[in-house]
Amino acid sequence: MTSPQLEWTLQTLLEQLNEDELKSFKSLLRALPLEDVLQKTPWSEVEEADGKKLAEILINTSSENWIRNATVTVLEEMNLTELCKVAKSEMLEAGQVQEIDSPQLGDAEDDSELAKPGEKEGRRNSVEKQSLVWKNTFWQGDTDSFHDDVIRRNQRFIPFLNPRTPRKLTPYTVVLHGPAGVGKTTLAKKCMLDWTDCNLSPTARYAFYLSCKELSHMGPCSFAELISKDWPEWQDDIPHILAQAQRILFVVDGLDELKVPPGALIQDLCGDWEQQKPVPVLLGSLLKRKMLPKAALLVTTRPRALRDLQLLVQQPIYIRVEGFLEEDRRAYFLRHFGDEDQAMRAFELMRSNAALFQLGSAPAVCWIVCTTLKLQMEKGEDPAPTCLTSTGLFLRFLCSQFPQGAQLRGALRALSLLAAQSLWAQMSVLHGEDLERVGVQESDLRPFLDRDILRQDRVSKGCYSFIHLSFQQFLTALFYVLEEEEEEEDRDGHAWDIGDVQKLLSEEERLKNPDLIQVGHFLFGLANEKRAKELEATFGCQMSPEIKQGLLRCKANLHANKPLSMTELKEVLCCLYESQEEELAKVVVAPFKEISINLTNTSEMMHCSFSLKHCRDLEKVSLQVAKGVFLENYVDFEPDIEFERCTYVSLPSWAQQDLRSLRLWTDFCSLFSSKSNLKFLEVKQSFLSDSSVRILCDHITRSTCHLQKVEIKNVTPDTAYRDFCLAFIGKKTLTHLTLEGHVEWERTMLLLLCDLLRNHKCNLQYLRLGGHCATSEQWADFSYVLKANQSLNHLHLSASVLLDEGAKLLYKTMTHPNHFLQMLSLENCRLTEASCKDLAAVLVVSQQLTHLCLAKNPIGDTGVKFLCEGLSYPECKLQALVLQQCSITKRGCRYLSEALQEACSLTNLDLSLNQIARGMWILCQALENPNCNLKHLRLWSCSLMPFYCQHLGSALISNQKLETLDLGQNHLWKSGIIKLFRVLRQRTGSLKTLRLKTYETNSEIKKLLEEVKEKNPKLTIDCNASGATAPACCDFFC
Repeated sequence: MTSPQLEWTLQTLLEQLNEDELKSFKSLLRALPLEDVLQKTPWSEVEEADGKKLAEILINTSSENWIRNATVTVLEEMNLTELCKVAKSEMLEAGQVQEIDSPQLGDAEDDSELAKPGEKEGRRNSVEKQSLVWKNTFWQGDTDSFHDDVIRRNQRFIPFLNPRTPRKLTPYTVVLHGPAGVGKTTLAKKCMLDWTDCNLSPTARYAFYLSCKELSHMGPCSFAELISKDWPEWQDDIPHILAQAQRILFVVDGLDELKVPPGALIQDLCGDWEQQKPVPVLLGSLLKRKMLPKAALLVTTRPRALRDLQLLVQQPIYIRVEGFLEEDRRAYFLRHFGDEDQAMRAFELMRSNAALFQLGSAPAVCWIVCTTLKLQMEKGEDPAPTCLTSTGLFLRFLCSQFPQGAQLRGALRALSLLAAQSLWAQMSVLHGEDLERVGVQESDLRPFLDRDILRQDRVSKGCYSFIHLSFQQFLTALFYVLEEEEEEEDRDGHAWDIGDVQKLLSEEERLKNPDLIQVGHFLFGLANEKRAKELEATFGCQMSPEIKQGLLRCKANLHANKPLSMTELKEVLCCLYESQEEELAKVVVAPFKEISINLTNTSEMMHCSFSLKHCRDLEKVSLQVAKGVFLENYVDFEPDIEFERCTYVSLPSWAQQDLRSLRLWTDFCSLFSSKSNLKFLEVKQSFLSDSSVRILCDHITRSTCHLQKVEIKNVTPDTAYRDFCLAFIGKKTLTHLTLEGHVEWERTMLLLLCDLLRNHKCNLQYLRLGGHCATSEQWADFSYVLKANQSLNHLHLSASVLLDEGAKLLYKTMTHPNHFLQMLSLENCRLTEASCKDLAAVLVVSQQLTHLCLAKNPIGDTGVKFLCEGLSYPECKLQALVLQQCSITKRGCRYLSEALQEACSLTNLDLSLNQIARGMWILCQALENPNCNLKHLRLWSCSLMPFYCQHLGSALISNQKLETLDLGQNHLWKSGIIKLFRVLRQRTGSLKTLRLKTYETNSEIKKLLEEVKEKNPKLTIDCNASGATAPACCDFFC
């Protein structure tokens, strides 16, 4: 089925669902493992979509196979029998492939008569042996229910594990990807077990399991030798088997384990299965379908190999394996502890640490957490401090496995050395030769092998792996912390390829090897003195005294020369929190004066609260809160729930999460009431909640809060603006306030804003309101309050539905002799030329107004004419006028030119985004007149012509007042620029800054530019002023 056909079928099915059924369909759909693109699609789009739109979203974000199976699965779960029948007959039938003609090598039809005598019996014996091997390779911590749950959750999306898939085996490529330890290999091996038990698609006659961790140590061989190494009984049958490629399934497990440089898999591809080649070349040829193009492929990998894989595979089905979901983790804790109260307490402690909870998707990490916390509870210890950081928990787990005074200093050093060496080499599986290379013996590792901290492969005895990647990272950090043994100074010829601390924390190395990032976090965590003592008491080893100073130097260098980016700041705060060292935090954050934070989870709130309270000179905070941090206003709940009477356990899960978030938010918001130097708060693009807004406002209202400038931009819920307004009433330190976004401009909100301006403590000087819609009566009330306010001198109403009627009310206020407004911006307020007639009267009467912005209002040339009538009066004090994108032509320029030549007070003029064209010549007449007082003229994207450049240059030479001229985004061509520069190389009058787009590659222009700069050393020429976006009005309006 082609995509248009599939979309039509899917759309037809979904449009037959009523509103409730469609809502249920979306809810069940979200519970399925979503493909990558669909996962990244904002779920709000899915929730708002009707049947037709939902079909379109699924078609654009998911593979056809996933759509077919997901649709049938969801309809079945909804018990919509008739629709389900239609879906099966239309969608699954349409997925059938055509029969393959003329069997050739790799394309032969399956024919049971082709089997040689005794072949089936020999194959079955070898299959049974291999089946026992696979069954014994599941890690002992992976309970049966775990890999069964993973299979059930994901197998419906793997064509050859789905009973509804067409019986003909299509050459699918399925990629299972996800972080370490979540069950990718489990799923791959279960697939092989299903094949041995004949539970796989009957068309998969042959299946081969290729473990990359084992293959990485093989030398060059043929593809036939590669696949027969585990099946010696089949060696003679390989040509016959490979001739039936469409009946073969290849499982390529752990592609990220191949030791190859980037891009090596797509070089020297080979289609001959008898030719000797390096193993990576053979696997690359298989994945690229140069070798056996009709075979089905199942590939598992960690994310780091996905980029190379995308260059190889064609039309893959990507399936993200997520491991333990939240309900799986909860069930695991209940099963491990037995006691429900203890289990739930431990589970909540892990969930309170978002980073640790995320790691808990791996069963091995859940086992570590349960083992550690259960032992603490049995001893009567408080487990809460242990879960504050991942470092604290992993260290407690490691120390709990050995008695105090175990004197395993050498063994721990050997283990950490092995972890560091393999992590820097990006290896999660080690072989015997890897141990020899760094001088480690298996006997050194025996204490950790016996406790499953290091695991030995049950089949390949020479293969070792750590319990989980995160623990390998923890042990790597230990390598840097432990003091070197004296004998280690002479390595006895053993090679270590391990970077120092500075290299470990460098951005360059982390880009090449992202696994190093978490090592840095653990390294800070181990710089804690209490943890150092715990390590010494158990293993008898001491922490290197230079490590803390080394960390301080590295982090100090981060912000020595430039401000920290948001990502860098998060990294610093995360490391400081992991250390739990208050003194260390004080030293690192002391220089911070401005910070920009995007909170995406509760852990980041904890990190901020821990360190930023030590920023004694903090002056500005810019804050964003992502969707999902607070849930109160974004979930549907039963209206009759009485939350006050609920215990914590009986609360809905979203409410429990919100309570945790709000506790941390309260701690974070204390910054605003405890930092005397903190003057500026910006909250933008944030998804808050009613409760979180009230908490923030509570701290703002306190007398210890000294905020002077507050900007609230595009926040939800809409009612937040009312709460903020209420908090600002009587706030005498507040001088600048911005409220922009979808403001609920109702009577209550208006009254609060008026109360704010009317209050005797109000010192507000700057008020910016954006996105408002109000009635004439409401604007009248607002205008009346402005008349009484004596502090406000800058009013900015942008993107507000003011209209001419509302503007007239405002202008009437401004004619009052006691008004104090100096700057007025009415950008994009839907004003017309009629409004300008009323405004002209204000320009004549007002002794205060010096700056006026009417950008993005279609006032046209007639509106300009009215304004110029006001400007021509000597009583007019206006200095800056912004008329950006106001539908002005050359006629409007004539009115402006005449006003400028009459010695009006105007010094700043912005006519950007008006198609004035020949109006340039008219403006030049004004520039040549000595009465013109313009200092700054912006003509960005005004369709200026090159033949006016000669005249413009002459005007610039004679003008003795103009300092800045912006000609950006005008196509003056080479001829126009040459004319302009030829004139400017004589002299430029008073001009200090010229912005335009030049052609620096032209030799004549380049030479002229150098001559102009030499003749006018004080002139700055910006040659790249051709951005696609117009300069902001506020940059000019000052």
